[in-house]
Amino acid sequence: MKAVHFGAGNIGRGFVGLLLHQAGYEVVFADVNAELIDALAAADSYRVRLVGEGGEQVETVTGFRAVNSSVDEEALVAEIATADVVTTAVGPRILRFVAPVIARGLAARPDDAARLAVMACENAIGASDLLAAELMDGLPDDETRDTLAARAVFANTAVDRIVPAQAADAGIDVTVESFYEWVVDRSPFAGDAPDIPGAHFVDSLGPYIERKLFTVNTGHATVAYFGFLEGATTISDAIAIPSVRAAAEAALAETSAALAAKHGLDEAALAEYRETILGRFANRYLVDEVARVGREPIRKLGRNDRFIGPASDYAAFLGSAPAALLAAVGAALRFDLPEDMQSVELQRLLDEAEPELIVAEVMGVERGEILHDPLVEVVRSAQSAPSV
Repeated sequence: MKAVHFGAGNIGRGFVGLLLHQAGYEVVFADVNAELIDALAAADSYRVRLVGEGGEQVETVTGFRAVNSSVDEEALVAEIATADVVTTAVGPRILRFVAPVIARGLAARPDDAARLAVMACENAIGASDLLAAELMDGLPDDETRDTLAARAVFANTAVDRIVPAQAADAGIDVTVESFYEWVVDRSPFAGDAPDIPGAHFVDSLGPYIERKLFTVNTGHATVAYFGFLEGATTISDAIAIPSVRAAAEAALAETSAALAAKHGLDEAALAEYRETILGRFANRYLVDEVARVGREPIRKLGRNDRFIGPASDYAAFLGSAPAALLAAVGAALRFDLPEDMQSVELQRLLDEAEPELIVAEVMGVERGEILHDPLVEVVRSAQSAPSV
C-alpha cells in the first residue's frame, strides 16, 4: 500500500505520516521545501518523540520517500497515479496549489484502478470538500470532471495533535504530544474505507470537527492570548496563571454549551473532554510557545474560526452573546507581535479603522446580529487599551 502525503513538515512527519507508516503504508512525502526534502531523501528513518505526563516514547518511521513538488511534478504525478491514499497537512490556504497536481495524478490512473482516498488533514471545517472544489474548478469541462470524480473519494477529517516548534538541532526528527485524534467521515467510502487503524471512521463528522475546533483550538488560542497579556512565554506557563486558566475554562464552557445545543452532544462528556484538553495544555513536557499558538490572529478571528464560530452558534442557539468568548476576542485583538504579519496588520486596523469596519471585515459579523454591538464594544475597548 502507498500513501502520498503533501506537507513534510512537523505535522506531516509527526502525525499523519507516522500513523500511515504504522498502518503499513509506504509514505511518499511531497513538499516545496528543498532542504527538508533532500534531508528526508538522504535518510533511512526518522524518530518521533511522543511526550506526555506518562513520560516519553520514541517511534521510528522507515520505508518513506520524498519528492520535491516544486521541481519534480512529473514524479509526483506518477506517485499519485499508483497510490492508495493521498493526505495533506499544508494549511487550508495552500490546498488550491496542490489541487492541480492531484488532478493530474487522477488523470494518470488506470481506468480499472481502485478509487483514490483523498483526505485533507487540516485545521478547518470541510477541508477535503474545499480541496475537491479547487480540483474540479481547475478542470476544463464537465466530461473531465466526471471522469476524475469517479476516480477519487474525498472524505473530510478532524485532526488533533499538538506539535510545538522543534529544537533547532532536531533535523528531521520531531517531537509531538502523545495524545491524538484523527476522525474521518466514513460515508463517502460506501463501505470501502482505507485500513488505517490510527484513524477513527464515523458516520457523522460535523460534530467531531466542531467539538475539536471549538474546544482544542479555541482553548489553545485563549490561553495564548491571555497568557501573552500576562507575559507568559509558553502555553504550560500561561495556563498555570489562575486568571488565564479561568478565562479558558469560561470560554470553553460557552463553546460546550453551544455544541450541546447545536448537535445534542452530551454535556457531561463535553465537560470531561474540556478537562482533558486543558490538561494537555498544562503538559510541561511539551514546550509550546505562546507566540507560535497566537500567530495569525486575523485568521483566528474569522467568522467560521475558533472564536466567532462558536460565539455565533451560542448566539443562534442560546439567544445571547457569550461573555467569555467575547473577552477572548478582546485578548486576541491585543496580541501585538512585530514578527507576525497578521498581528502587525491587525494593530494597524485598530489604529486606523472604525470598530464597525473591523467587526464586519475581520469577523464577518453584520449589523443586526446579536454579536454585532457587543463585538463593536470589544473592539472599541481594545483600541483604547494601553499597549502590552
